[in-house]
Amino acid sequence: MTLKNSSPIPLSCAEFQEQLPDLFAAGSGAIHDPQLTEHLKTCENCSALVRDLQYIADQAKQLLQPTHEPSDSVWKKIQEGLAADSSLVPEPSKN
Repeated sequence: MTLKNSSPIPLSCAEFQEQLPDLFAAGSGAIHDPQLTEHLKTCENCSALVRDLQYIADQAKQLLQPTHEPSDSVWKKIQEGLAADSSLVPEPSKN
């Protein structure tokens, strides 16, 4: 990633946070820019922000994972349970 601010002056939190969309768009989770890495080492607020955003991104990815369907035996037991329950219910009387 190319840093927008190429000066040797340490990044401010605002400058660091401007880079966050690019960091998360890359999707690797790794920060390779020395200026960004140095800022994270010295700024607890930005470090916490990155941890929180990474957690949110990880949770969002899990939501997109395919879910596993119950096995045929599970569906069979559900059907059997429903059939057993329906046999306990009396039929409505016809007048």
